Amino acid sequence: MPKLYLHSLGCNKNLVDSEIMLGRLENYALVESPCEADVLIVNTCGFIKSAKEESIASILNLHEERKKGSLLVVTGCLMQRYKDELIKALPEVDLFTGVRDYERIDELILNKTNLFSNSVYLQSENTKRVITGSNSHAFVKISEGCNQHCSFCAIPSFKGKLQSRSIQSIVKELQSLVAQGFYDFSFIAQDSSSYLLDKGQKDGLISLIKEVEQIKGIRAARILYLYPTSVSEKLIESIISSKIFVNYFDLPLQHISDKMLKVMKRGANKARLLELLSLMRQSEDSFLRTGFIVGHPSEGEAEFKELCDFVEGFEFDRISIFGYSKEEGTSAYEMPQIPKKIINSRLKIIEKIVDFKIEQSFSRELGKIRQVVCTGTSSEGGFFIAGKDLRWDRDIDGEILINESKCGVLEQGKIYECEITQSVDKKLIARALKEA
Repeated sequence: MPKLYLHSLGCNKNLVDSEIMLGRLENYALVESPCEADVLIVNTCGFIKSAKEESIASILNLHEERKKGSLLVVTGCLMQRYKDELIKALPEVDLFTGVRDYERIDELILNKTNLFSNSVYLQSENTKRVITGSNSHAFVKISEGCNQHCSFCAIPSFKGKLQSRSIQSIVKELQSLVAQGFYDFSFIAQDSSSYLLDKGQKDGLISLIKEVEQIKGIRAARILYLYPTSVSEKLIESIISSKIFVNYFDLPLQHISDKMLKVMKRGANKARLLELLSLMRQSEDSFLRTGFIVGHPSEGEAEFKELCDFVEGFEFDRISIFGYSKEEGTSAYEMPQIPKKIINSRLKIIEKIVDFKIEQSFSRELGKIRQVVCTGTSSEGGFFIAGKDLRWDRDIDGEILINESKCGVLEQGKIYECEITQSVDKKLIARALKEA
């Protein structure tokens, strides 16, 4: 069999696309070392400057490591966004493609030709995927593109307008994944809460939730990347009342100052955000994740202080902080920029607050009984078995270290009731009590 090495960068939406490519290349043997591969694929990220730099570095590093006669293929967001420039600038690469031809990757490699289709790519229920990284959890992409106009974001310029998959297509994919043994799902998109708005249906996620609840074999589900203006109280209440969807709320706010929310074109003011957050937070066993941008044009000391005070005062469980990245094709690109030195100074201040708040979130788990999925080998070595809270998304929310079991040897992929006994350095230590 020919050998394949695939390097997927960026978000979990990219990961789904990479898994689709693996499904199309199932006649290849996957290898962990680039120097063994006959074909090497880099699925790039082109969201912000640091992601672009990482993508370019990965391409050049793989070129250095690959064997003579192998084929280096570059795909994904960075290629779609900077197609003409990168084809000229990267003679090391053999084949180029963008974000619309994942299901034609085998054809591209066979014909050894670049491929950049114009139509938006939406996977169908018949799309083959090779799920990676878990034997129990899978990401499910529900739409492509975005209709928002955030000042800092270039995604709509290369991903296009919102296009939603049909509920029928998603349900069929889920049924197939359940038949393969998967029971835990994260639904993802650029703007998940706008699902089906392009078809004229408001609160399309509520319809999807109802259909997902009918599928036997699903133990847990969550929705990532909600958007403030397309989230309704009705949607939040549907999640809270669901027996399948956990009370996991991923709502990137980006800022809290009314001035900055307006400059960023976020569409919702502070009062509205607080209404949504309050409803989410008061739900039983809720888990709140958000993200903020520091140093966006027009952010003064007063707006930054307001952000810091808010982060310090509200009980989020996980918080991501990003320094503003000046991106071509965005409305913020032409605005007067805040010096990098000031952005870095503000990042240091708010990161200390965020670290403290996340430590508090972990400490609140002490003594709780949680359903924990056994994920295998721990990052801390053989003394612990690794797990994740069933509420959490895969990978990004942390790790539970199981150091004691009252129910024998733990099996990867199974769910156990665990008692949280310690919180150490943003990791929870637990005792497995029984299989859930």
